[in-house]
Amino acid sequence: MVVAEAPVKPEGMTSVHSGVAIDTNGSATNGKVANSKQEFMRVYDVLREDLLKDDLIADQPKFSADYMRKMLDYNVPGGKLNRGLAVGDILLHLTKDASTQQLFEANVLGWCIEWLQAFFLVADDIMDNSITRRGQPCWYRVPEVGLVACNDYIILESCIYRVLKKHFAGKTYYPLLLDFFHETTHQTAHGQLLDITTAPIGTVDLSKYTEETYIRIVTFKTAFYSFYLPVVCGLLVGGVTSQEAFGAAKAICIKMGQYFQIQDDYLDCYGDPAVIGKVGTDIQDNKCSWLIVQALQKASPTQLATIKEHYGKDNEESIAAIKDVFRELDLESTFKQYEQQSYEQLSALISQQKLLPEEVFTALLQKIYKRQK
Repeated sequence: MVVAEAPVKPEGMTSVHSGVAIDTNGSATNGKVANSKQEFMRVYDVLREDLLKDDLIADQPKFSADYMRKMLDYNVPGGKLNRGLAVGDILLHLTKDASTQQLFEANVLGWCIEWLQAFFLVADDIMDNSITRRGQPCWYRVPEVGLVACNDYIILESCIYRVLKKHFAGKTYYPLLLDFFHETTHQTAHGQLLDITTAPIGTVDLSKYTEETYIRIVTFKTAFYSFYLPVVCGLLVGGVTSQEAFGAAKAICIKMGQYFQIQDDYLDCYGDPAVIGKVGTDIQDNKCSWLIVQALQKASPTQLATIKEHYGKDNEESIAAIKDVFRELDLESTFKQYEQQSYEQLSALISQQKLLPEEVFTALLQKIYKRQK
């Protein structure tokens, strides 16, 4: 096993919030370690430069390294970064005595999750023939990129394991990290497979839109990598390796991930585009969303006929007809009842488990409960 080198920080780097400085020995000058988005972004700069100095990349022609730098900066650090930031937050909720080194390592793992997200998104945009992502053209639509993006998403995934090897190969939990990242990729890929085969572009088969299929899609496509993986990474850096603790975290995170994705589906139809930053397209895109699954269970024969005639069609008349059915069925109230029930169930699950501090989970739950975007 290769012994990991000590992580290198750029000169002047801090591990702080609200301006608390860290001295050269890596301790907070006020004795308290905290996290911030600014600090998280500094860690990205460290990791990107590490990757570009990798022996393989360093020996490449300059134009190749320049392309990789552009590709990483275009695809990795955009978005809200909630998954990556959560790892450091979870560590600090887990232990009040976390060191700046531990926080650095938590943020490294947070970026590995963001690299995983970038890998998924570049591939997903090609599969969906998407136009924009995070307010800019999808990477494969950049003129000089095209389907070179297929190789780029493979590189994005490979970066995860270069980073893990450099910073964690000497850790006793290194094999667990590798297993969790590989398993999460496997789970997410199969969630995506079920998603695109349930509702392939240009084909509408409403008989496939069952509650069981929907829950399986969102569990594997969203819950594992958006919630369980960040929590596990925070636990490992914090010294937790108990299978019982992982099991308790898994049960809570899966339920939380399902709730999160159902919120997304609700906001796609009922959210304010000015707040959520996009116009919802699930209806015309023929998505197996929570709303259509609920509608199919509750609809009258007349409403079912309307759904069959209009769902998955990209025109204003069809979109309006489907939204009319949703209103007639009062799916907004159905969602609000589900939301409250989920919050109560999650709160109970969190309080019932005694293996981990409740704050590890309640902090995540409070960020998503009744969110508007």
